[in-house]
Amino acid sequence: MNILIIGCGKVGSNLAGALSRQGHDVSIIDRDSEYFDSLPKDFNGFTTVGVPIDQDILRKAGIESCDVLCAVTPNDNINIMVSEVAKLIFKVKKVFIRLYDPNLEDFFSEYGVNTVCPTNLTVAAVCNALNEKCQTRNISVGARTINFITMDIPKSLIGLTVSEIEFEEDEVLFAVERDDKLILVGLNDIYLEKEDKLIFSKIVN
Repeated sequence: MNILIIGCGKVGSNLAGALSRQGHDVSIIDRDSEYFDSLPKDFNGFTTVGVPIDQDILRKAGIESCDVLCAVTPNDNINIMVSEVAKLIFKVKKVFIRLYDPNLEDFFSEYGVNTVCPTNLTVAAVCNALNEKCQTRNISVGARTINFITMDIPKSLIGLTVSEIEFEEDEVLFAVERDDKLILVGLNDIYLEKEDKLIFSKIVN
């Protein structure tokens, strides 16, 4: 794929190197040429110096033929503006942006933009590390985010079948983890056992 990256900081330079090693054609923009020195030695893509919201700079970097754009500068506003230009003017099919503001992540994920929020990821990681009985993980599916919660089975549910359990309106029992095996609930109405772990799924945005 042809991939255009906006921002050559720590995230952008490492992302460019990883995607280049996977065989993708990678182009990266930064307003300061010194940041290109942080690119891995094996990076074989293209670099462009300039303001990333400038349409001429974007064209020079190859946005008209790119399949994916990743805006990962440390500035939320720049990432947002670039994503809008990419989607509305250049019709880029897949756009990923890094956002530090969790509220902005919730908002823009509604408009077909794939978002990654370090703030939310850090909070989730710390909470998971502190709570061994209940683990959560967010997974992006298209422009939506699904929250998976893994927890030990409550005593009150032991011996019941899945169909006998009443769940919250926006919550679904996705699977049961038993003896290192994953049993998909949609395909099986099983009896729940003492050592089971329940995996719930919930759309969060």
